[in-house]
Amino acid sequence: MSEANSTTVILGAGQAGGETALALRQLGYTGRIVLAGNETHLPYRRPPLSKAFLAGQADEASLLIRPADAWEKAEIDVRLGVTATAIDRTARTVSFDDGQTLGYDHLVLALGGRVRRLPMPGGDAPNVHYLRDIADAQRLREALAQGKRVVVIGGGYIGLEVAASAVKAGASVTVLEAAPRLLARVAEPELAGFFAALHRENGVDVQVSVGVSALEQDADGHVTTVLAGEKRLPADVVVVGIGLIPNTELAQAAGLAVDNGILVDEFARTSDPAILAVGDCAHHKHLALGRRIRLESVPSASEMAKVAASVVHGDAPKAVATAPWFWSDQFNAKMQMVGMTEGHDTVVERRLPDAQGAAVFMLFYLREGAVVAAASINRAQEFMAARELVGRRAVVDPARLADAATPLKTLLAELGPAA
Repeated sequence: MSEANSTTVILGAGQAGGETALALRQLGYTGRIVLAGNETHLPYRRPPLSKAFLAGQADEASLLIRPADAWEKAEIDVRLGVTATAIDRTARTVSFDDGQTLGYDHLVLALGGRVRRLPMPGGDAPNVHYLRDIADAQRLREALAQGKRVVVIGGGYIGLEVAASAVKAGASVTVLEAAPRLLARVAEPELAGFFAALHRENGVDVQVSVGVSALEQDADGHVTTVLAGEKRLPADVVVVGIGLIPNTELAQAAGLAVDNGILVDEFARTSDPAILAVGDCAHHKHLALGRRIRLESVPSASEMAKVAASVVHGDAPKAVATAPWFWSDQFNAKMQMVGMTEGHDTVVERRLPDAQGAAVFMLFYLREGAVVAAASINRAQEFMAARELVGRRAVVDPARLADAATPLKTLLAELGPAA
């Protein structure tokens, strides 16, 4: 069959799915592309939902990865508000809840994930909020107001970003984290300590080693009090940010290999050669890390989308190999993080003079002398160089890394050309 007569169906019209479709056209794919998702919005960026959008500094249009006419020009058949219900791998068809069935030559699963809900009475009360899509963010934005008492359950990046936005809206905010420190699963103590201090300086009541035992509700079903240990915290708004569950049920029912995500190789291929998976739902083999990982990261999703598109197009694909990176905006701090800190044996701090009251520093994580991860606070101009140091597993003198007077570009130049 010629490519022009082939059909690629992409399930999930979020950023990963949308970018896969666009990447196919950019590569010159001439077949039919169907992009189907259960939301009613065109593919959009999710990170601003807990940042600029929640703070009222961005609108829906600014979130779109492409305007509506771009999909038409690219001849991508976008079907919104539909949910895939079954995959028939033998017939190579997908069934949808609207009664439609689509045949495919290649199927890309960009199914994302769903928020982990609070497993107790009141967890779905009208004033309990979860943040995953535009509708969630709109509802939460309307709820945040001057004088509101907001309790955020979960001290990860989403919870902290929401807390910062709530403070800006004039709310009184408490953050509850069951672990002994904030960001326990995703950041080392030095960085977590910085964010804890930042939030407390801005009036947030940060409480760690505190689990939520119950939610008290009024006659209308609204939560009025959060019980955490021996504390009773009055609440007008409750925000829950306790993690993401990858959407793997459709893949599992179709007999694909699943383990904390849909298992794929370094080329985004599942156990069925006609089916690929990208984004938050994919548990992929990462060559740079030397292990499998499921990354909830926009840059990772974008890279996987390009790899998957190259496989579908029949090109010789390049494996997913870039060191993972992400960012977070909280108050006056822009954090950028690259690499994975696990197994590090040395932490190097690169401290710079504060800029207009905002902290400015970088942290480098070394393992056996090589730079394996780096975090930057308000130092975006040096972050690209830090990414390259991590990507090359550069061996650099820790004293020179710590010396802010030595440009990181100089350290890179001394390493010579990348292999």
